[in-house]
Amino acid sequence: MAKKKETKPTKSKSIPAPASGGLVRTDIQAALQKGLRVVPVQIDDQMKEAYLDYAMSVIVGRALPDVRDGLKPVHRRILFAMHERAWRHDRPFVKCAKIVGEVIGNFHPHGDGAVYDTMVRMAQDFVMKMPLVEGQGNFGSIDGDNAAAYRYTEARLTRAAEELLRDIDKNTVDFSPNFDDTKQEPKVLPAGLPNLLINGASGIAVGMATNIPPHNPDEVISAVTALIKNPDLSLKDLMKLIPAPDFPTGGIIIGGEGLKQAYTTGRGSIRIRAKLTVEQLRKGRDTIVVTEIPYQVNKKNLLERIGDLVQDKVIEGISDIRDLSDRHGIRVEIELKKDTNAQIVLNQLYKQTQLQVSYGIILLALVDGQPRVLNLKEILVEFIAHRKEVVVRRTKYELDQAEKRAHILEGLKIALDFIDEVIKIIRSSKTVDEARQSLMKRFKLTEIQANAILDMRLQKLTSLESQKIIDELAELNKKIKDFKDILAKELRQYQIITDELQAVGKAYEKKRFTEIDHSSVDTTSFEITDLIHDEDVIITFSEDGFIKRTPIDTFKRQKRGGKGVKGASMKKEDVIKLISHASTHDNLLLFSNKGKIFAMKVHEIPEAGKDARGKSIKAVLNLAADEKITAMTSVREFDAERAIVMISRDGILKKSNLDLFANARKGGIIAISLRKDDELINVCLVNPKDDILIATRNGLALRTNLAKMKSQGRQASGIIGIRLEKGDSVIGMDVVVEKSDLFVITELGYGKRMAFKNFPVKGRGTKGMMYVKPGERIGPAVAIQTVQKDDDVIIICQSGQIIRVSVDEISTQGRSTQGVRIVTLHENDSIQDVAILKGDI
Repeated sequence: MAKKKETKPTKSKSIPAPASGGLVRTDIQAALQKGLRVVPVQIDDQMKEAYLDYAMSVIVGRALPDVRDGLKPVHRRILFAMHERAWRHDRPFVKCAKIVGEVIGNFHPHGDGAVYDTMVRMAQDFVMKMPLVEGQGNFGSIDGDNAAAYRYTEARLTRAAEELLRDIDKNTVDFSPNFDDTKQEPKVLPAGLPNLLINGASGIAVGMATNIPPHNPDEVISAVTALIKNPDLSLKDLMKLIPAPDFPTGGIIIGGEGLKQAYTTGRGSIRIRAKLTVEQLRKGRDTIVVTEIPYQVNKKNLLERIGDLVQDKVIEGISDIRDLSDRHGIRVEIELKKDTNAQIVLNQLYKQTQLQVSYGIILLALVDGQPRVLNLKEILVEFIAHRKEVVVRRTKYELDQAEKRAHILEGLKIALDFIDEVIKIIRSSKTVDEARQSLMKRFKLTEIQANAILDMRLQKLTSLESQKIIDELAELNKKIKDFKDILAKELRQYQIITDELQAVGKAYEKKRFTEIDHSSVDTTSFEITDLIHDEDVIITFSEDGFIKRTPIDTFKRQKRGGKGVKGASMKKEDVIKLISHASTHDNLLLFSNKGKIFAMKVHEIPEAGKDARGKSIKAVLNLAADEKITAMTSVREFDAERAIVMISRDGILKKSNLDLFANARKGGIIAISLRKDDELINVCLVNPKDDILIATRNGLALRTNLAKMKSQGRQASGIIGIRLEKGDSVIGMDVVVEKSDLFVITELGYGKRMAFKNFPVKGRGTKGMMYVKPGERIGPAVAIQTVQKDDDVIIICQSGQIIRVSVDEISTQGRSTQGVRIVTLHENDSIQDVAILKGDI
């Protein structure tokens, strides 16, 4: 047996380490290719390079969303896998186990738990503003309950997800091989919606993190279309269209300055506060009712935290906590002890629980594969650029398909024109290839056209089928011309983007869930009103202290004598007390029965529909236990040239310069010192030399001039304005304006107009003269207003019904008449208050 020849082991060659710095990866690869088996490197350089590779893998492949479609790879793979299997919104639900298996088997080589958890999150309507997966079964809750195992649940795509995937089969995006090179997966989705802003994103990468809040779809789409129309729009203009995030759980955003920083620099912080009201539910005790909680707050943990604080006596004044939440929404009742100040308890809850949380915004996303912190406009610009590319690529694809089909139809048309000769050539040919070549030579056809002729069925020879081919070719030629026009004109491309976005936007919720409070904006560098649309609204205030603002368009003009529309959904024992007209840029001044004045911005009042009750004033203003609002008015500026006149129920009149109240806030300051058992009834903004008219319940009115009346300080008590008879009381006051009339309405819905010339100027302290004759049929007078012919009167009843009537329809009558019916009241209903809309509104 021959011996094996021994071979000496070869010595590994080595290369010396460089004097400074280490070898880069290309040098290592080159050394290995030369046969060197041991390559000395600097360990710090090797660690740095390896860690950077790992970091970029996490950043690009896992943690950060793409700015174009707003998705991370795992989200994109789930949606694409479901799209490939046609698990759409109009198909039956599919077991989640099947979906997870499809995703990890074909696209996502990671654990099934990560894929299922991601899918669950995309189906939760308290997490996603616009869910991308529709779930059936237990998909978790806002209390932190986990979803059921994927063998028990089912899912399918939503319409919104299908908008992200629309046209993906038309070469609109690039594809890359999956992990085992057996399939292709998209690098990005066509994204028919600006998903990054609508649904937001959060993720922690290596050395960086993103936290993009969800936004209102209608607002984002409006901003995109506005930016397409005018690319020079400033950030301030865009923030008017997208004023703040819109969380699916609602709540109130506080922190305009942090919001401004986030939208302009990409980083900022806001506070989210729970939405609540203060109600009297039983035994006359105040109850804090929470109906919306901050985004990503676990309700169960929140209630446990409040319970612990009450048990440890950190927060006193709470007697009971009840969670009455159900599938219709959240309702948590926090019952307070007797004589407890609700505002104090609320402040403690905001400070020590998650009824108020801080939310840090980081607008970080991948742009061309690189992480970048973007401002609001840059995100929208990137989305528009992506959609433009999608539209161009789709149009090129459709043009190519149309040209291919037209090419075939042109060949078929030639065959039909020479059908007898074509048949003769085919019949005389021994093989298919011979027939193909003969057709191509005789009619100058391409191979594709010749094949189409050879594949043509005999039924195409009928005259009807022939005409169909001719019509289809004509239609295709029109489309080809249109596609080429789109590719040649950038304006058409942008118009298509706009039209498609607007069509999609119509199908989704437009209502904003989250209210905005700009109270912390630094107005030295940034005007809050720049972000708020200046519009006229109607403000209503109920006897139980609920306030709201409603757009004027809600109340359409009606004929005199109508019944009106529902103006509020009231409790049986609650009634509408005050109504006023204002602008969202105005300051609303509210006066209490104790003579204090409170001020707040009109835009801070929650907007609500005509059927909504509104928000409790106790959750907004620091009112005393026995204090209530009795009058309100609005003013744009605290002008030193103007004054405010106050009248009490007992006829006490006071004039003070308006600028004295410039520092009035939600905490309130003294406006007038009232006598015991008296209360403030009405206020008016006046010029120093105006005439005013004071009216009483029993039909007496006094017109007096303010020129000789001195302005008094805030602590003053005022002087006698009108001397009242026994049992009478003041109901209102207004300024006498040239070419205007006095309007009066009574408790049972009767009213009239009177010329001010019927009321001569008298001295203060007199009884006045008759302006309406009260009686059993019309009831006592309720309110007066100064009106002009082009104005509208908005009248509100105790039941909450509101009617808007043109002043021109109300007849002018004498002082001693009872007037005409203006409102047809329901049984046991009565008139509560009126507001005037000027003719140019």
